[in-house]
Amino acid sequence: MPHSVTLITTIAAGLGLALIFGFLAVRLKLPAILGYLIAGIAIGPYTPGFVADMALASQLAEIGVMLLMFGVGLHFSLDDLMAVKRIALPGAIVQIAVATLMGLGLSWLWGWDLLAGLVFGLCLSVASTVVLLKALEQLGVLDSVNGRIAVGWLVVEDLVMVLVLVLLPPIAALYAGGAAGGQAEGESIWLALGKTLGLVALFIGLMLVVGRRVFPWLLWQVARTGSRELFTLCVIAGALGIAYGSSAVFGVSFALGAFFAGMVLRESELSYRAAEDTLPLQDAFSVLFFVSVGMLFDPNVLVNQPLQVLAVVAIIIIGKSLAAFFLVLAFRYPLNTALTVSASLAQIGEFSFILAALGVALKVLPPEGQSLILAGALISIALNSLVFQMIEPAQKWIRARSSLARKLESTDDPLAELPQAVPSEHLTGHVVVVGYGRVGRRICAALKEQGVRLVVAEYNREVVEKLRAEGVHAVAGDASEPAVLIQAHVARAAMLVIAVPDPMHVRKMLEIARTLNPAIETVVRTHSEEEAELLKKENAGYVFMGEHELALGMTRHVLERVNARANSSQPMQTVQAAPPAPSARG
Repeated sequence: MPHSVTLITTIAAGLGLALIFGFLAVRLKLPAILGYLIAGIAIGPYTPGFVADMALASQLAEIGVMLLMFGVGLHFSLDDLMAVKRIALPGAIVQIAVATLMGLGLSWLWGWDLLAGLVFGLCLSVASTVVLLKALEQLGVLDSVNGRIAVGWLVVEDLVMVLVLVLLPPIAALYAGGAAGGQAEGESIWLALGKTLGLVALFIGLMLVVGRRVFPWLLWQVARTGSRELFTLCVIAGALGIAYGSSAVFGVSFALGAFFAGMVLRESELSYRAAEDTLPLQDAFSVLFFVSVGMLFDPNVLVNQPLQVLAVVAIIIIGKSLAAFFLVLAFRYPLNTALTVSASLAQIGEFSFILAALGVALKVLPPEGQSLILAGALISIALNSLVFQMIEPAQKWIRARSSLARKLESTDDPLAELPQAVPSEHLTGHVVVVGYGRVGRRICAALKEQGVRLVVAEYNREVVEKLRAEGVHAVAGDASEPAVLIQAHVARAAMLVIAVPDPMHVRKMLEIARTLNPAIETVVRTHSEEEAELLKKENAGYVFMGEHELALGMTRHVLERVNARANSSQPMQTVQAAPPAPSARG
């Protein structure tokens, strides 16, 4: 063909190799993101053979960043964050500070200046939400308390990084002006910084006041046409248009504009449909984003600077993970929670790449810093699944050898046992409900309405405090530990209801309960058909699985209403169900 096909060649090569290497990574039980990064290295300028167009790949990556941040905003739930705010908010901020200081100290040894060290440390401090969600999903603990704490922790990290992306350009200009030594220039840069913050505040205010009304309203108008293509087009055009407009008018980054576009769209009842319809496009351009990041990586850094790479990996996998581990224990959460959160943070990802690219573009981070960050990301992502597999043996090893760990887990925590004022008749023949999430909350509400005595065993201390304030008997802790079920008086209970989808610990709970009370009736929740069959074979009692039980419940309701209508001249009442939650992105 006579015309250039550089764009088509870049996209075809990027997606094709990403498919091959991503498939190989998944078969090796590694995150697919690792394969995408390797695909980028293969078509990058630092490896022999075909070299893709860097400029085009960079623009495609910008679209990927916008759609990635739009997806983060679309799934961002302030309610989920508030549920774990007491640990996620202070924990994430302190952990970011500790990791940043470690990165700053390392850069100081290499002779970098202060701002370069701060940017470098911030890049090492934030984990990948994409990698975390996939890991928690594979373990089946995404909806558990540990999963919610880890996700809430990373949401706080993401919000901090969004703020850093906004502030870095004016701070870089201010730093350069201070280095030049001109007082008048320094004052003008302070004015520029104030102007930038003012424009950002104005943009956020407009999005929260006007955008949350206009964008959802526009979606409703398009949805009424009944055209699926127009609806998807409206969502994508709105996300990219707001991202571009925020940059052109307010000087805000594409990432922040797209994030707020997703956040205001979440207010609409159509947000679930928007997430489902745009997910394939988000995934495709996100893959191109990771491929373009891989193109920037110079493999020679592994040969020329092996000690520096090892130091970076040590900060990512060991340094900040240990900081998070001790922080979680300091908040008096169990050892398993501390290890899960630590493993969740033992990698870096998309925000690290975005911030590193911005730092290089602003000439505040040396190119070798970006190469070291990419090397740390590749190695930490590759090792992350192994780190998660080490949680259980590490927990056993620590408990066996550390008297301090055992003491911390058996503290005189007032929430870990029921108050002595609880009458004994309330703790005989009662129902023990493990977990107070979406399912457990509804079960407890139905039991209370029927006047059934119950005790809730819940991991989240804040939830236990709230339940006790409402007059519900509850204990805090991991129900896979004997002490927690003992405090819930499972030995005298009539029934144990396990309402948490945690296949790693359900069998432990059942074993403990039956050891203490062989006659107890058990009800278990699961999301997996394989897990359900295995639990039934192990005589786990009544096993309920999401989609199957939902279908049975809807069928039962339809039959009841049809029979009621046949026996009555009155029309059937309409029951509107909440739309299903969107699946977590991987």
